[in-house]
Amino acid sequence: MTQKTPLSKIDQEALEYHESYPPGKIRITPSKPVDSQHDLSLAYSPGVAAPCMAIHEDKELSYKYTSRANLIAVISNGSAVLGLGNIGPYASKPVMEGKAMLFKKYADVDVFDLEVDESDPDKFIDIVKSLEPTFGGINLEDIKAPECFYIEKKLKEQTNIPVFHDDQHGTAVIAAAAFTNALEVTGRTFEETTLVVNGAGAAAIACTNLLIKLGLKKENILMCDSKGVLYEGRTKGLNEFKTPFLRKTERRTLADAVAGADAFLGVSVGGVLKKEMVATMNEKPLLFAMANPDPEILPTDAHAVMPNAIVVTGRSDFPNQVNNVLGFPYIFRGALDAQCKSIEPEMLMAAVKALATLAKKPVPEAVKSFYEKGEVFDFGPDYLIPKPNDPRVLVDVSLAIATAACDLGVARKKIHKKEYKQQLIELAEKIHGFSIKNIYAESE
Repeated sequence: MTQKTPLSKIDQEALEYHESYPPGKIRITPSKPVDSQHDLSLAYSPGVAAPCMAIHEDKELSYKYTSRANLIAVISNGSAVLGLGNIGPYASKPVMEGKAMLFKKYADVDVFDLEVDESDPDKFIDIVKSLEPTFGGINLEDIKAPECFYIEKKLKEQTNIPVFHDDQHGTAVIAAAAFTNALEVTGRTFEETTLVVNGAGAAAIACTNLLIKLGLKKENILMCDSKGVLYEGRTKGLNEFKTPFLRKTERRTLADAVAGADAFLGVSVGGVLKKEMVATMNEKPLLFAMANPDPEILPTDAHAVMPNAIVVTGRSDFPNQVNNVLGFPYIFRGALDAQCKSIEPEMLMAAVKALATLAKKPVPEAVKSFYEKGEVFDFGPDYLIPKPNDPRVLVDVSLAIATAACDLGVARKKIHKKEYKQQLIELAEKIHGFSIKNIYAESE
């Protein structure tokens, strides 16, 4: 086995990082002592029969006696991995292990990453469905559109645990929180804002649907794909997920679409939004250029023609990064703690509100010290959403998810808000290594 592609310095460092013993990025460790014969008799034979029979009589007790209460499956078939495309299940494993690391690092959620060698959607669904007894929730990852829509829909119908496609809904939650605050900064409302969406895949459609639930009017949206505007009468390149966004319009190209628009949301390809196009938009445009690694337009190019533009990207080296790590660990933390049967749109809207609200609060000095000098931490055009290293995200988002789940009736376990909040504060302090109790005490 040889590496044929010439390697950059960072690529070589990454290979060495993954190769060092033990290979990969995650491992399994016991959570109970096994230091004596008595421990072994409790962990395995004969003691293990007691929880087995208790669960046999009531399978809901699996949340009490097994790791299921804190265990997520990160599942992919490798058909749409990052910007790498359909590289298959074997090659997707480093990404899934990375996702597992982030779940554990940011929210103390345990993960089994499962790379499934199956491209047929129905067979993939059957495989994942059969794993339900093992997990408290399922995080679908890097599955290509439009199959990902069908797979998620069917699994939600056929399982009794949360099924969440992070490429869709994780991106949508973070983008929607930033969009909510960008509207406030520019003095707009959801109802009056006109939006152009470039990209009609999983993330773009999920972002658009969530913005509609938050108040954006469907008639004020033009969506484009690689063939141009989705307009009434077009027949090529459509599927059932694009069809709802067909509009009666004479505009055909992205350049046509953005002229006079308030906002642009891109989950497409780098460089597609030109400076000349931005110059035709309304003042203080909202530019969500979220293609990775190269955004649809660089912030410097956008500001060259529209200095008052608010620019959001997926990159950490620019302000306002839409980073899914602000979402999925805490969405599942709350869902697991409430032992949810599903994750509903209202729960995601609660997460959006929690993130948007947190961005307006003073940032702890311990969080600021993690970042380089020059970073902006005051609510405004360059600080629309919290930073990933802010421990309050764990508290506020997880609490919002669990509370909404109880209100909706999809929680198996009743959450007592005050006690649960304190539990989350203690977990956040343990993870991040500094106290935030006083911050919450001052706000109450």
